[in-house]
Amino acid sequence: MTATLPSRRVASNTDSILGDEMHCQRSIPGLAWLVFAIWSQWTAGVSFAKDDTDALRPNIVLVMADDLGYSQTGYFDHPLLQTPQLDRLAKSGIRLDRFYAASAVCSPTRASVLTGRCPVRCGVPSHGYALRHQEPTIIEALQQAGYATGHFGKWHLDGLRGPGVPIFEDDPFHPGKFGFDHWASVTNFFDRNPLLSHEGDFRSHQGDSSEVTVELAIDFMKQCHHDDKPFACVIWYGTPHSPFVADGEDVKSLSATSAKHKALVDAMDNISKQHYGELVAMDRSLGTLQDSLAAMGLSDETMIWFNSDNGGLPKIEPSTTGSLRGHKGQLFEGGIRVPCVVTWPNQIPGDVVSRFPSSTSDIAPTILDLLQLSDDALLTPRDGQSIADQLRQTEGRVDVRASPMGFRFNSQSAVVDGRWKLIRGKSVAGGEALFDLDADVSESTSLIETHPEQALRLRNWLDDFESSVESSRLGRDYPSGQVAADHPQPRFWTEVPAYQAIFDQLKDRPEYRQRIKRASR
Repeated sequence: MTATLPSRRVASNTDSILGDEMHCQRSIPGLAWLVFAIWSQWTAGVSFAKDDTDALRPNIVLVMADDLGYSQTGYFDHPLLQTPQLDRLAKSGIRLDRFYAASAVCSPTRASVLTGRCPVRCGVPSHGYALRHQEPTIIEALQQAGYATGHFGKWHLDGLRGPGVPIFEDDPFHPGKFGFDHWASVTNFFDRNPLLSHEGDFRSHQGDSSEVTVELAIDFMKQCHHDDKPFACVIWYGTPHSPFVADGEDVKSLSATSAKHKALVDAMDNISKQHYGELVAMDRSLGTLQDSLAAMGLSDETMIWFNSDNGGLPKIEPSTTGSLRGHKGQLFEGGIRVPCVVTWPNQIPGDVVSRFPSSTSDIAPTILDLLQLSDDALLTPRDGQSIADQLRQTEGRVDVRASPMGFRFNSQSAVVDGRWKLIRGKSVAGGEALFDLDADVSESTSLIETHPEQALRLRNWLDDFESSVESSRLGRDYPSGQVAADHPQPRFWTEVPAYQAIFDQLKDRPEYRQRIKRASR
């Protein structure tokens, strides 16, 4: 790695990360496209299914908040926060009110989005682990099917911990290694006036991180639209993860709507005020995204999938999780149940609320199904399933999932099957608890003793799930039968020589100051 800071320039949040270098190839028409599809099937094993060359090819925009709690939306009548743009998105599509992050922290959930698998299978059991090169991703499948692909914002799948820093071009686990043609990314959480890596070129930006990220993504979409290229765009916010640094006007706006809101804000500590102020800006950026797609005439051709990476944070008032038990880092509902909205005009009915149980592991299989891509584009065992029928169904909607959903995080594990949930770990009395989520969403009363048949059924299922996940963790799913030797263990970026070489150029930024000071002792 280079020992000096890569060339940088100050860029506003409207600067294109692509400049004059990005030239998306135009879609291949007619017979040429058919030849290309057959060639891709033969060479890569990933293409549109045979005889489906007329399959719909929507643009895909995957948006993920960082630590947004289940109750932190206007449509759930949060006592303080208003989210008019997220509510607008929900009105145009389907709200999935029983949607789960695949893990209780960020990196694992991100791995599940890309692979459709329990993140422990992929070598990402907790935050700061790198995604294995042996894991095929939905982004690679879309790339091979002719999509331009872009990642913007938080990555956190390259094995580095600590406040988000720009990613070096020669980082062996940067987004480009997993199918992204273009990326403006940081290793982990980031905040106002972010320093982002534009495919290795470090650039400073001014403004709220959510708005900066969305503007960069829009530049990418505009270029692809100009070149008549379908795009898959991943926008992973750094909000509302700590540190909390909101624009003063956004904090003021929290109390401007009513005397009740003013009283709430006056009683809040500064951390909570800043936290909610960040969410005001994040919501505004969702409006910018929707308006920009409409201005390009792409609203009807674009599927947007919005969700959070894990449950809400503790010690924030008003509560981030409402009546749910637990928070980020736990497998109780408050740690894994998250907001989710999916919209695709004229394909997904609008203003629909569904209680179908689903998770971030379902995103990749659903995209494969909707686009009629080859099913073998993703590895098996696969924990996610396509929920395409649930998204598009207008009548006779079923809220029962064909198979349970399993979760594993640190020493905790859980299974959700319809109304029933079994959870294991030191966080529950006796090491195991059974809950009826329809009757007891707060998970206050274990029913192990009164429903032993349900407990036994889910216990057996969870035993099989954990055994299967452990086999995958050891690399048994890969052709070699083992994990590649190049897969790293997590470490702080301050331990990496390339970052140490630029400490002097990073140390005055508030997000890095304390980390570098500690590392330099």
